[in-house]
Amino acid sequence: MSDATGGYRPARAFLFEQYRDYLTFERGLSPRTVSAYDRDLSRWSEFLEGEGVQAPGAVSPDHLRAWVFSLRDAGLAATSIRRAQSAVRTYFSFLLAEGVLKVDPSVRLKSPKVGRKLPEFLTHEEVARLLEAPDESKITFWRDRAILEVLYGAGVRVSELVDLPLSSVDRQESFLLVFGKGSKERIVPVGGPALRALGRYEREVRPRLDKGKGQGRVFLNVRGQPMRRESVWKIVRDNAVRAGITRKVSPHTLRHTFATHLVEGGADLAAVQELLGHADISTTQIYTHLDRDHLRDVHRRYHPRA
Repeated sequence: MSDATGGYRPARAFLFEQYRDYLTFERGLSPRTVSAYDRDLSRWSEFLEGEGVQAPGAVSPDHLRAWVFSLRDAGLAATSIRRAQSAVRTYFSFLLAEGVLKVDPSVRLKSPKVGRKLPEFLTHEEVARLLEAPDESKITFWRDRAILEVLYGAGVRVSELVDLPLSSVDRQESFLLVFGKGSKERIVPVGGPALRALGRYEREVRPRLDKGKGQGRVFLNVRGQPMRRESVWKIVRDNAVRAGITRKVSPHTLRHTFATHLVEGGADLAAVQELLGHADISTTQIYTHLDRDHLRDVHRRYHPRA
């Protein structure tokens, strides 16, 4: 959160290093979340430097409002601004808890409204085409097929997929042990097609890819290293094109599709929340947009006054 050359000397006075340790060790946030907060606070500290602010106690509500306006002027999306505000609010909460400050200048800071965007998802027919799309002539066929099957069949995040250790797959009980946001673990059932694709990949492909650099992860690239998120995005995108799907498709699209098809099939939101690893059910409630015709049909079939 400070210039490596020491260009922003007040950074030490802001206790950014201690704040980073707090996020990591006390809050238990994932390295990616800590890194995102890090970037947000770096930009914030640059703004404060321009305002001549030398210490956190000198930050006023006016400074914070001016900072938010600067983010809007820079064209940042409302979601990005809200995340940056969250980083700053958490930072001031940390300072209050440490006794560094007695007053939180961010307490009345208003967040921009964010319209809830309905998630994109695939139809059952599109999913079937996507899962059949990988090129059978490639050595990576079963790996790519297994990736698509697990993304759709278990609804895992792409970060969870690339971090899956070999020990996380329990074939006898048909589930994956997934480590989600904040290092929280959850058990996710996985169906026969995904398990069969994983089995073929682990027996026939992974040994050929493994060069001793796989760190015990399930999915490896052609260099024998753990796969990167960007590579998984490319696999999904390329196979969507092969399947003739003209819309943009990402790993998150398959996660949305997993949840959508569950709710469409009658699953209750609490169960979907658990499967997705959502901390708050309000996050899961976005899936109640699903298939209004289906809901009307359920009402018509089962309600005595329909």
